[in-house]
Amino acid sequence: MQRTLLSSLAGLVALGTLSACGDASGGTAGNLYSSGGSGSGAAGGGGGMNVGGGTSGGGGSGGGLVIDSGPGTGGGGGGPSCNSGPTEDKDKDGFSVQDGDCNDCDPNANPGAYDVAKNSVDEDCNGTPDDTVTDCDSAITDVADADPMNGARAIGLCQQASASDKKWGVLEAKWVAADGSPLPTTHADGHGLLAAYGPNVNCQEGKRMLGLSSGTARQPTDPGYKSPGGATSPATSPCPTGFPIESPSCNNAVSGKTANDPAGLELRIRVPTNAKSFSFNFDFYTFEWPGFVCTTFNDFFVALLNPATTAQPPQYGNISFDTQKNPVSVNNAFLEACDPKIGASNPGGKNFPCSLGIGTLQGTGFEPGHAATGWLETVSPITPGSEMVLRYAVWDAGDHILDSTVLVDNFKFSADEASNTPTTKPVPTPK
Repeated sequence: MQRTLLSSLAGLVALGTLSACGDASGGTAGNLYSSGGSGSGAAGGGGGMNVGGGTSGGGGSGGGLVIDSGPGTGGGGGGPSCNSGPTEDKDKDGFSVQDGDCNDCDPNANPGAYDVAKNSVDEDCNGTPDDTVTDCDSAITDVADADPMNGARAIGLCQQASASDKKWGVLEAKWVAADGSPLPTTHADGHGLLAAYGPNVNCQEGKRMLGLSSGTARQPTDPGYKSPGGATSPATSPCPTGFPIESPSCNNAVSGKTANDPAGLELRIRVPTNAKSFSFNFDFYTFEWPGFVCTTFNDFFVALLNPATTAQPPQYGNISFDTQKNPVSVNNAFLEACDPKIGASNPGGKNFPCSLGIGTLQGTGFEPGHAATGWLETVSPITPGSEMVLRYAVWDAGDHILDSTVLVDNFKFSADEASNTPTTKPVPTPK
């Protein structure tokens, strides 16, 4: 099917040197599982967990997992022991001493907790403080790696769990289509574990990041790359339940109802008992911009969480959407990496400021006349100790041509509360 594209403007920004992931500096702060400076006082760890660290207990620390339960002395997961019977659960964390709880007075210390780095406290009660692996994708060498568990590792999820244990971690990982069915083998190149995306886009943690594409999840220098202007496959699936969700800003535009060229990664995860929210970064690229804004030819990226949050308006489990409640697609308001001259021409009747310019499009196959969001961060609430299923998926609506690609990286759990409605915001200083 032939479709007429808007003519792209001449003049490319000169390409720089290709950077491997993790080589650049910068990034966002706020990971409560990283360590901070040590605090003063009789109790507490250096950058560790402060439970009940009220006004009289100056022994908490800067950074680390901080949980305030009111006045009292500072302390941490491996703090003073308490008198508890072998089957008693004094701290109501779901674990007894018999279950392996090493401090039954601290609900944040048990075999299902995240072991905070660099605080000399054994939160997960395995006998070794600070042993949680946080960088586990350096051994991945093939962009076409077919192991879905390596997809989890590429975004920063390193620990695996099983039905027979109580620790947190990834219980299952699988490549899927948009609706969660098995990914057709005809679109196996729709997922990739990328070391970089052009010379200006780096991983946000580690050495690899997850790519999902309705074309090929490859940068132009990777084997198997095909231009997003023409890569197709015969793969189709139903859309996820409730989709397509039309963009409120597009009036009467109706997207195609079949997910063409779908690609996704679905993760079943046991949440740490000391985590109340999670976050991840993503960067969405689309060849459909600018010619097919607010038309039936739409491409989507979703991050579907089950159990769903109580987001309003309902998003059918999707937790990544813009401030106008547009799902991430060619119509969303986050498309800021683009040519300002094209954005000012009001594609689809919408104005795009293109404040990020075209630098992050260079060397990706989407330059110079198409668009991306730049790195965004989604934050969502989660129930501590629960099981969650998270499905990242991308697909083409309306036809099989003109592709979109999403990069996903830097997954983190946090002890911070999050609002019932998930939020997505630009990353201020990406790596």
